[in-house]
Order: sequence, then C-alpha cells, then structure tokens
Amino acid sequence: MLMPHPETLRELVAEYEALAAQEAADGTGRPGPRAQDLAYTLCVSTGTRDVRLALAAARRQLVGESAVIPAMSD
Repeated sequence: MLMPHPETLRELVAEYEALAAQEAADGTGRPGPRAQDLAYTLCVSTGTRDVRLALAAARRQLVGESAVIPAMSD
C-alpha cells in the first residue's frame, strides 16, 4: 500500500477534525461537502472504508513516523 506523506496526512486529519467540530457546533447533523471529501481522502490514504478507522490509522501512522525519523543534526 502506498503511504501518504506524513505532513499531508497530518494536514488532512487536522482539517477534518476542525470541520467536524465546527459542523457539530452548527447542529446540522450532516457533514458538509468538504468534510465528505476529506473523509474520502483519509479513507483512501489509509486503506480503510470508515472515517473513524481512517483517523485511527492516520494517527498510528503519524506516531510511527515520528518514531522512525531521526532528528537532524548540524
């Protein structure tokens, strides 16, 4: 499976979570078009079919990335 760039994945998660919080506060009960697009992209990026699973997989990937990437030295 292809792995998305960690920064791209981080941005997708952050934007999705911000929209989800905003839409919950609006009380519409339904995700808007941008949230639906982000959910789809997260699912494709993580090889899942449910946005909750996609978010969990993305977080695992991001935690794994931070453990693998060594710090740059001068």
